[in-house]
Amino acid sequence: MTLERYFARRFLNAFLIVLGVFLGMMLLLDMVEQIRRLAGRAPGLGPALELAALNAPEGVYRILPLIVILSSVLMFLGLARSSELVVTRAAGISALRSLISPVVTALALGVLAVAVFNPLVAATSKRYELRAGQLTGNDAVLSISREGLWLRQGGPEGQTVIRAERASLEGTELYRVTFLSFSPEGGPARRVEAAEARLGRGVWHLTDVKEWPLDSENPERDARRIEALDLPTDLTLDQIRDSFGTPSAIPIWDLPSFIAQLERAGFSARQHRVWFQMELALPLLMAAMVLIGAGFSMRPPRLVRSGPLVLMALLAGLGIFFLRNFAQVLGENGQIPVALAAWSPPLAAVLLALGLLLHLEEG
Repeated sequence: MTLERYFARRFLNAFLIVLGVFLGMMLLLDMVEQIRRLAGRAPGLGPALELAALNAPEGVYRILPLIVILSSVLMFLGLARSSELVVTRAAGISALRSLISPVVTALALGVLAVAVFNPLVAATSKRYELRAGQLTGNDAVLSISREGLWLRQGGPEGQTVIRAERASLEGTELYRVTFLSFSPEGGPARRVEAAEARLGRGVWHLTDVKEWPLDSENPERDARRIEALDLPTDLTLDQIRDSFGTPSAIPIWDLPSFIAQLERAGFSARQHRVWFQMELALPLLMAAMVLIGAGFSMRPPRLVRSGPLVLMALLAGLGIFFLRNFAQVLGENGQIPVALAAWSPPLAAVLLALGLLLHLEEG
């Protein structure tokens, strides 16, 4: 038991070292990018540093599996160079048994990352998008809630808030929709309800319309019904798509209810379903990265050259990382089932790593 705790502590120390290095590098690189992005809009280093600090957690979270494999390589190289692995094997402890403690630690870190770090990343991502929109003037225009979906558009005549009970998959067709227009002074000016609204080039095409002039003394008396009406808009299809943001901006604890709201509004939630399953599979992927790193770095340095083996370990980790992203794209496009897209890369990585360990260390 003492040996297992020692290996777990060594792996945790290596993980914190690699995590600190990557976090510092990403902060510096992102800060340079934010300075370039905010040039002429927000002088000084304060806003750029704030945006970089808010954006860094998401970047680190995305490469967490690569951080784990580097931590595994760093740990086992250190143990091999100090001949601690040789002593462990001489004591009758096999290589696979030595891996139990680091693998369990990686699983625990994965569970902690999904349960705690994921909501933290979602909160910082939302804050980053909000703050970046304030500094650059590009605010989000769409929101999903239990009451349906909400859009916001602006123009020389003032702001308009749009609410619809449901929409098409791309958000270009709204059903049972309400347009509430505000004058430039801020007061309500007009309310329009329509059975359907279709987004065209710079205009909403409304059908089965009822319009109320809210600046009238009796809006209901002056209301009118018309078959069709065109309302100007500055919204585009790309703006509506971009306003959804990424699934990583939603805490994993809130993701199931958000998926239900998204489907109730008429949108496809496949991308969010794939992300949810991939988050659940993250601890298994981190354990697989430990096994891969161990398979290439547990040999004594006097028997093999450690440099090429470390390079092969990194290439194997990058290959699994690429396979995971590729499966994610296939899952989001509907070409493979959601469960297969999320769980097949980590399972394949575990099986390949175990085969490598059995061949090199136990063969």
